[in-house]
Amino acid sequence: MMSTEVRVPTLGESVTEATVATWFKKPGDAVAVDEMLCELETDKVTVEVPSPAAGTLSEIVAQEGETVGVDALLAQIAEGDAPAKTAPQEPKDARAEESIDQDRPKGETPQEEVQTDAGSADVRPRDPQDAPSAKKRMAEAGLSSDEVKGTGKDGRVMKEDVLKALSEPKKAEAPKQAPRAPVAAEDADREERVKMTRLRQTIARRLKEAQNTAAMLTTYNEVDMSAVMGLRSEYKDLFEKKHKVKLGFMSFFTKACCHALKEVPDVNAEIDGTDVVYKNYVHMGIAVGTPTGLVVPVVKNADTMSFAEIEKTIAELGVKARDGKLSMADMQGGTFTISNGGVYGSLMSSPILNPPQSGILGMHKIQERPMVVNGEIVIRPMMYLALSYDHRIVDGKGAVTFLVRVKEALEDPRRLLMDL
Repeated sequence: MMSTEVRVPTLGESVTEATVATWFKKPGDAVAVDEMLCELETDKVTVEVPSPAAGTLSEIVAQEGETVGVDALLAQIAEGDAPAKTAPQEPKDARAEESIDQDRPKGETPQEEVQTDAGSADVRPRDPQDAPSAKKRMAEAGLSSDEVKGTGKDGRVMKEDVLKALSEPKKAEAPKQAPRAPVAAEDADREERVKMTRLRQTIARRLKEAQNTAAMLTTYNEVDMSAVMGLRSEYKDLFEKKHKVKLGFMSFFTKACCHALKEVPDVNAEIDGTDVVYKNYVHMGIAVGTPTGLVVPVVKNADTMSFAEIEKTIAELGVKARDGKLSMADMQGGTFTISNGGVYGSLMSSPILNPPQSGILGMHKIQERPMVVNGEIVIRPMMYLALSYDHRIVDGKGAVTFLVRVKEALEDPRRLLMDL
């Protein structure tokens, strides 16, 4: 009987590992071609792994909660109708399950619980029996199994692995987080400790890396939204009737940014070692908040799109983000990002760069304020704009010029038509 390997698929650009979140099948189950076997959780999206052949799932190699690399072996499928003999599964503790159900907050689904647990650092694969010689050598050297990468069967640590680990130069340890301050006993009972999901851990790591790597600086301006709001109010019904999509503010901001990026290409570039890579296209990232964390789907070639095409693409990506259906292709290749904190009521903030991009524009709440226009005080709908940029590649003059061009295009949208 032939056996087919199930391996980790290509996870996408810059993604090298994933966590096995959920197995939909157990050893001994019959599977059909393209039937979903398991779900992998990466730092960007969730990836489903289909069965490459019909037969019986004979062995699961990577257990739930285990971290796996690209092309790593996940399972074995015995082709044909005969079920494979498997070791009996350990019975689940019914009382534990009942306790989990009682403790689960209202509205939380079992699937959400599985995804949270999958990102837990406490979830470990089965512990293989290391070679006795390796155990002795690790004890002498003061090493633990976690510090040595095993190359034996099922990750078993061999003596050669220990010698290799000892010969490699030790990496500088990252500064440890200060221990948590003691909590009063009466407060401890009212606290709840929840493991960070893999997505949340990656968001935290990448945002901190952006602060540590880029020479990040933010410049601010404000824009009078009267013209955009008037144009939108005048044409929104006709626009929706013709294009079957609502006319929002994001298409105006996307168009304005694309227009400004042509004049200040440094904001649309990235640093690669000692080189600067200039992009002669705009893949616009649109930051979207979801229940599981912040994601940034990308509107590809936004500089060549019409208002209707931009609105339709943003609407489609928004639905995917809300339903957790974004693919790796939807998340890759962004050259610049727009973050709209105004939908949550933010009046002003400094957005953090989305590496390796060199610029991100923060939109904020539209608020009526008294403004002086032609010597008279008038009430205008105003919005603060914030551009965070990498000062290693973008000079202050370029950053301010970019933001002024965005402001000009929004205060007089006709400039977009005239390419001014």
